[in-house]
Amino acid sequence: MKLTILGGGGFRVPLIYRALLGDRGEGRVTQVTLYDLDAARLSAIGRVLAQQAESLAAGTPTEFARPPEVTVTTDLDAALQGADFVFSAIRVGGLEGRAADERIALAEGVLGQETVGAGGIAYGLRTVPVAVGIARRIAALAPEAWVINFTNPAGLVTEAMSRHLGDRVIGICDSPVGLGRRVARALGVHPDEAWVDYAGLNHLGWLRGLHVAGRDQLPRLMADTEALTSFEEGRLFGAAWLRSLGAVPNEYLHYYYFTREAVQAAREAKQTRGAFLRDQQQHFYEAVARGDEPPLQAWDRTRAEREATYMAENREVAGIGERDACDLESGGYEQVALALMRAIARNEHTTLILNVRNRSTLSVLDADAVIEVPCRVDADGAHPVSVAPLPYHATGLVCAVKAVEREVMAAAESGSRAAAVKALALHPLVDSVHIARRLLEGYLNEHPGLGYLRG
Repeated sequence: MKLTILGGGGFRVPLIYRALLGDRGEGRVTQVTLYDLDAARLSAIGRVLAQQAESLAAGTPTEFARPPEVTVTTDLDAALQGADFVFSAIRVGGLEGRAADERIALAEGVLGQETVGAGGIAYGLRTVPVAVGIARRIAALAPEAWVINFTNPAGLVTEAMSRHLGDRVIGICDSPVGLGRRVARALGVHPDEAWVDYAGLNHLGWLRGLHVAGRDQLPRLMADTEALTSFEEGRLFGAAWLRSLGAVPNEYLHYYYFTREAVQAAREAKQTRGAFLRDQQQHFYEAVARGDEPPLQAWDRTRAEREATYMAENREVAGIGERDACDLESGGYEQVALALMRAIARNEHTTLILNVRNRSTLSVLDADAVIEVPCRVDADGAHPVSVAPLPYHATGLVCAVKAVEREVMAAAESGSRAAAVKALALHPLVDSVHIARRLLEGYLNEHPGLGYLRG
């Protein structure tokens, strides 16, 4: 089976390959093609993957020591030919673009995080036209392939691609999985034994229940302050606020519930998250090119630092200090992707929280809106499970942000600058039409790829 990874020179690709190396089942991936526009990054990641394969061969009996064969290419059509699965993990504009999105937003006093607020809109305006172009090439060259979208903003990009690929594109994120796992651990429950009631959009969802043997255990968690504040989201939002909501929000909702504090913390930080990752990854790729240390060792060290500093500003706002060791565990989005791929390829029925078309799952949204909910997965793809309606406070946010996503797609399709301004102005975290116009001008001046926004 052939897997093509778009954005194959990206830093997190070795996580995917490590998951593939651990797959011993029938019908596993035997070919991996890495596609990227940057040949130097492809070379560096290829060297990391080669060391991963060598490590497996050194510690595994011969019959199991056949890692997937890796090829690299800068030719998109060649990468797509014959693919059974396509992972889309592109970053249009690179980390330099993300850093600029954050800087421009903060200068106007609003958040620039890459999936939330002004930064997410700017990233979406750059990414949607490219993602749509890729979707069209997949439809032409690999129409039977399943596309698993990692590219942020994941819900928006998945919906844009679904207009050309239908249900054969599925978006994934590790945030809901990690949240469910942490809540289960706080309750003393094995995650595999729990049904997680979760609904919303990507980076805008709420865990409303955790069911074991048909009984919801979340009320027990809400009544126990020590347990409720024993995991990252509990400390991030605080027990009192979680009890008010009657749910545990996705960590990214911290930007909505503590907006002023988050903006202030970002402005006072030494550098934004995007700038930190830009500098960190530049050092990694340069170090691998120079041969300063073994590629896999350099990657492991860089990844550990990356994970330890994740959402550091939000934790500072909440006064919760460094991340716990249990929150640094691996097994995130790459394991979700592997489970999804296995379920489809082998018809191994499973349940995963995924980004899929709504159909009739959330009545406040239309059938084609991509949402993030539990899905039953089999050989025919992912099927959203019926969930309870969202409360009004959540419905308001979900509808507002979905409206913004639709304006981004309209701008990307038509080249309308007015639609781009509307997307920015309608977002709950951008509080002024005048600010929206200034933001767009800043992004247009910074990103040549937005030149398609004509008027």
